[in-house]
Amino acid sequence: MKKELEIIIRKLRSGDEKFYKSVFYNYYPLLTYFANKYLHDIEIAKEIVQDFFVKLYEKRFSLNIDTSFKSYLYKSVYNSCINYLNQVALREQHHRQIKNLNHEQAVFTEDDIYLNELENKIYCEIEKLPSQCRRIFKMNRFDGLTNSEIAAKLKLSKRTIETQISKALRILRNNIPGDYFQ
Repeated sequence: MKKELEIIIRKLRSGDEKFYKSVFYNYYPLLTYFANKYLHDIEIAKEIVQDFFVKLYEKRFSLNIDTSFKSYLYKSVYNSCINYLNQVALREQHHRQIKNLNHEQAVFTEDDIYLNELENKIYCEIEKLPSQCRRIFKMNRFDGLTNSEIAAKLKLSKRTIETQISKALRILRNNIPGDYFQ
């Protein structure tokens, strides 16, 4: 089994597109079905599995698989599903908090409209951050991970994580009005 895993990793690292496509076509339907059990939305499940395969290809040189290849695929998709659900839950929590701020008022006021537009602007600006910076910022702010946890997860130094979060906050401060990113 270990020999089989070594062959798989070697083929992935070599950029063997034929092999990569066969892995995709063999596992995509199974992983999509698996993801859908957690997400209850087949389109989102498809998207998450497709994103996983893109990441698998992008990170093929740094693959570190401790279990069987199949277990690695399922565990990775499971983690992607959990991350997605956490992001959705956090976003819904933010929406509820904003709605609850003015729960006494039955009509939208200028403040309600402003808060809604501000929230949308914040999410848009976060999505514009450089990819690593955005990923680290979301892990910190949305997933609630500490700098040390992020550093361990991404195999980066804690200082790099701190720098990336500072960079994200600086960019967001410059692009969003007010004192929202202290």
